[in-house]
Amino acid sequence: MKIEIYLQLLSRLAPKQPDAFAHRAAFKQYQQQLIYAYRAEILARQLNVTEQDLQFDKTEHGKPYLGNYPELAFNHSHGREHYALAVSQQVQDVGVDIESLQRKVRFQALAEHAFHPEEYQHWQATGQNTEYWFQVWTAKEAILKACGLGIRLSLNTLNTQVVTGQQQGYCQHSELGRFRYQHFVWKDALCTVAWRDREGLNPEIGYIQP
Repeated sequence: MKIEIYLQLLSRLAPKQPDAFAHRAAFKQYQQQLIYAYRAEILARQLNVTEQDLQFDKTEHGKPYLGNYPELAFNHSHGREHYALAVSQQVQDVGVDIESLQRKVRFQALAEHAFHPEEYQHWQATGQNTEYWFQVWTAKEAILKACGLGIRLSLNTLNTQVVTGQQQGYCQHSELGRFRYQHFVWKDALCTVAWRDREGLNPEIGYIQP
């Protein structure tokens, strides 16, 4: 069992700068097109088919999947500078989130709104450690993406049980089930991959970096 994480800098995938475009929306469209092209290239390589063979579809909650190759699970995430793509042919419920550790965040306000009471208490006990904050945030995002619900669940009902200094963990939720996750710091960004914890499922996580 294996989950592969492909990591890229957006400046490599989409090298043109925003000032090369008349409008911010045009730059975003350019960036998105190249991100999707890179995703298709990786998925086609995994399946040993052409990119034109891939038929992308979405679940009722908007999670993308391959209609003609449902055995290949994937999920991706990007911020302003970083991109991550999680791929597996053995693990179906996979989610990934990547966030720059330099991102400007309203830590206190978002923690009060999105953290489970135990997470919030632990964050306060760490002296409001920013890396712990990002571990909790990316774990929540990755878990919700893995189960396909996105942000349809109140974030503060999900206790990730993240522990400062530990790079992996698990959590249980009455509506979602049990999930495991793993953190990884890459080029000043925190990447977290999550997967549904089924009995005997302990996948190897491989990080593929440029």
